[in-house]
Amino acid sequence: MKYFTASRISGDGNAVFPDEIIIDEDEEVVIHRKPKLIGSKETKVRFGAVASVQVDKHVLFADIVIETRGGREIVAKGFTRDDADEIKELLSW
Repeated sequence: MKYFTASRISGDGNAVFPDEIIIDEDEEVVIHRKPKLIGSKETKVRFGAVASVQVDKHVLFADIVIETRGGREIVAKGFTRDDADEIKELLSW
């Protein structure tokens, strides 16, 4: 499993509860986790359901947009540019 956590200083609402992307190659799923004060919101998508992965790079940080075959969009903000590139590489085949 690979864990990626957004930067707390990215200015995208991540100061207290940063977005997380977890890539589980054994289970073949990607998980977007948005922690909250109590609990968290998780979105889990199978690799086969991923239609596209886009990286929107800014000066210091990058946003990741994962689009599913069903048309759903998962947006995770505030990752380092290197982490965003690695996530895209792991999910693109």
